[in-house]
Amino acid sequence: MSVRFREAWSEFWVSGVSKLGVAFLIALSAISIYVLASYPLDFGLRFWNNPPVWSDNPRAVPPVWTSSFVGESLVEHKTFLATEPANVTESVESRTLTYEFSIDYGYDDFPSFTSFSVSNATFYSRAPQFTLVFERPDNATLNLLREVAPAKRSEEEPPVTRWTAPPRRVYLTGDDRVASAISSFLARNFKLKLSRDQIINMHPEVPLFGLPEGENKTLSWKVLKGVYRIRVEAQLFDPRDTVGEIKYVLGGSVFGAMGTDSLGRDLAVGLLFGFPVALFIGFVTSTLTTVIGAAGGVASGYLGGKVDLLIQRAADLVYNVPLLPILIFFTFAVGHGLWVIVVVLVAFGWPGLAIIVRSMVLQVRESQFIEAARSLGASRRWIMFRHVFPQVAPFVFSQLIFYTPSAILSEAALSFLGLGDPSIPTWGQILQLGFQNGGVYVGWWWWIVPPGLLIVVTAVTFVFLALGMEPVVNPRLRRMR
Repeated sequence: MSVRFREAWSEFWVSGVSKLGVAFLIALSAISIYVLASYPLDFGLRFWNNPPVWSDNPRAVPPVWTSSFVGESLVEHKTFLATEPANVTESVESRTLTYEFSIDYGYDDFPSFTSFSVSNATFYSRAPQFTLVFERPDNATLNLLREVAPAKRSEEEPPVTRWTAPPRRVYLTGDDRVASAISSFLARNFKLKLSRDQIINMHPEVPLFGLPEGENKTLSWKVLKGVYRIRVEAQLFDPRDTVGEIKYVLGGSVFGAMGTDSLGRDLAVGLLFGFPVALFIGFVTSTLTTVIGAAGGVASGYLGGKVDLLIQRAADLVYNVPLLPILIFFTFAVGHGLWVIVVVLVAFGWPGLAIIVRSMVLQVRESQFIEAARSLGASRRWIMFRHVFPQVAPFVFSQLIFYTPSAILSEAALSFLGLGDPSIPTWGQILQLGFQNGGVYVGWWWWIVPPGLLIVVTAVTFVFLALGMEPVVNPRLRRMR
């Protein structure tokens, strides 16, 4: 480490703003590395923009921690999975696999929906049958549903597999068979006569997880708290028959750390994926912009003549072109790819730095050490690289840091206008979808506030770093402190 670098680092690190910026940058980088290591590169197309992946999630619900602020225990979304049966019963003609789930229900509200799924049911002769049994805390038991896999067709050779992709998913909330079972249960246990349509309209989860109070027009429902047991009985007719996975979903009114959007997508997952995307756009764009601008400024200031005239006129021309309309035009003309945004930002972002660096190089060019290097026969390329550039390097590096938030904000602005890359979830894109779906008007703040805050925090991080670099670039600021 050179003496000059140590002095510059000491001057940078002495500032509290610098330390805060470095701490934020380390946190952003750590999260980005985690996402890159754990997420597939095709996450956007394979998961984020694939509605079946999120089909079991509730739509547009707030985060779990919001229950602490509303004064009641909201229903937390839960998914129960089983790949191995809890019990196996053998008989002469069949084999019954029993899968069991237990729900300790202590919430103050009813579930928003329930669903039941079966995947990879493989059989050799007769199709397997599945029975969903619901046991309440008051010891009442309902046979909610009976589902039979499609039988083997004449042209099929065993083994036959059903419900692979997608699995067989029964939305219990709107199923007529479930409503009929609940209607019979209410008539038998509470002497209530409710039709299937009435039960579906009131949501089957209300009588399933509640106790009736009053009669007819005064009928209301109270949440029945306690332990519920869900039992799935799979009847197989060949010893070689298998079942892949059984799933039961209890739809909640709150979900995860950041809630969900109108498609049921986990916003925490999308926001996490936005970290490496934002840093990639910021670092790549600012690095390329700074390299081109600094190289153009050094060459223009030191070489002079026609080279200077050509670079400066090009810089003047490009510098006066409005960037946002150009970005919009190119995304419409070429496509909405992330690389289009990077290329346009670089192509129209270098002139400002080139003009400033040129003015600095004009002063350095007349220095005595430059004259000495010329008299010793050093080439112009050597002088520009080894003697001129080090004099402007601190300023160039500070501009590199300062260009990063500009690139991030430009991408967010394009995504907010609906012109971002649709295959990759970004903070600007999530924010735009929130506004497009009326999140501001209906109070879906968890869809609007977090991506906006992340954009601001990331931009402020690099502003802090740039402010910390100011005393290194401008010695007069050191004397003022």
